Amino acid sequence: MSERVIPEGGRKRRRPTKQGSVLSEQLIVETALRLVAQHGAEALSVRRLGAALGADPSALYRYFHNTDALLLALADEMIGRAQEGWRATGDWREDLRSMGLRIHACYLSHPQAAVLGAYRTTGRLHETRAVERILGILRSAGFPDAFAVRAYHAFVDQALAFAALDAAALALPKAAREADEAVWNSVYGRLSADTHPNIAAAFPLLAADMRDSGYPFALELMLDAMAALRPAAAEA
Repeated sequence: MSERVIPEGGRKRRRPTKQGSVLSEQLIVETALRLVAQHGAEALSVRRLGAALGADPSALYRYFHNTDALLLALADEMIGRAQEGWRATGDWREDLRSMGLRIHACYLSHPQAAVLGAYRTTGRLHETRAVERILGILRSAGFPDAFAVRAYHAFVDQALAFAALDAAALALPKAAREADEAVWNSVYGRLSADTHPNIAAAFPLLAADMRDSGYPFALELMLDAMAALRPAAAEA
């Protein structure tokens, strides 16, 4: 893509695309998300996007100067969708819990896009709003700024890391995903108590638990740790 981007006020395309839609940044992002969901990372090209939008590929230069800029917009859109409808309750644990679970669920609903963008820093509207909200939850709970920043960092990295891990598993071809899941019974279920006593003893629980994401429990452990450290942090 070209490095030339038209300023916001001059971006509107006067004539509709072949599909009858007026081209916009939001339409491009939504179309890109749909294409990535259907075809993976290779769908994120000017040619394929232009064809899907019914527009000349060069028209996309007016909105994004390269595919990386578009990828950052996709990542920011995911963050925005995770925050849709979120409202603070005033209970810092519940507010962080709901924010984290929303992030995780949103990324899992778009696994292909999550694999591409979960690790990126966008600096865009939705991301900056999320950073402000999470820091606000922590500071309003009485955590000093130094602790709030470290807790924010750990909280966000945990949510995004689990989201990327679980999304990557969902993005696998069906056969590969089913083969991975079958390993718990085909391999771990057959290990001898003589050689692997701990696995053998815990296997029924282990096999059942590994079917689901470990994120909800990991999140609760983090919230418990924050709560335990809160008095000391407040006194400091």
